[in-house]
Amino acid sequence: MIARLAATILACLWLVQAAAAQTIELVMVEQAGCYHCTEWKKTIGPIYPKTPEGAYAPLRMVSRADAPPPDVTFARPVNFTPTFILVENGQELARIEGHPGEDFFWGLLDMMLRQNTDFADPVKTN
Repeated sequence: MIARLAATILACLWLVQAAAAQTIELVMVEQAGCYHCTEWKKTIGPIYPKTPEGAYAPLRMVSRADAPPPDVTFARPVNFTPTFILVENGQELARIEGHPGEDFFWGLLDMMLRQNTDFADPVKTN
């Protein structure tokens, strides 16, 4: 009984450690009154968490006034909104500045994920 409990605890700790080892997220830096931020939130925002990209790099929205968040380091200041910053373990990997429109956003995001992480969209790789 104790051995089973110990094995279960170790398995849970391993899962927590594995999840913490790769913390990739997409930070959207927005600003009040930003037309393109509002458009992104209307057109892509509701879809994003349902996509392979959204599952792989969950979205966190922050105000430009509060950027970067305390647990994140940007490579350089954010000058345009929206800016989408790909972050791993609190460090910037890459960014998309501005909102290029729905058609181009997905392609740029896919390219950014593939070039900087081990992301592989199962829909596109089969």
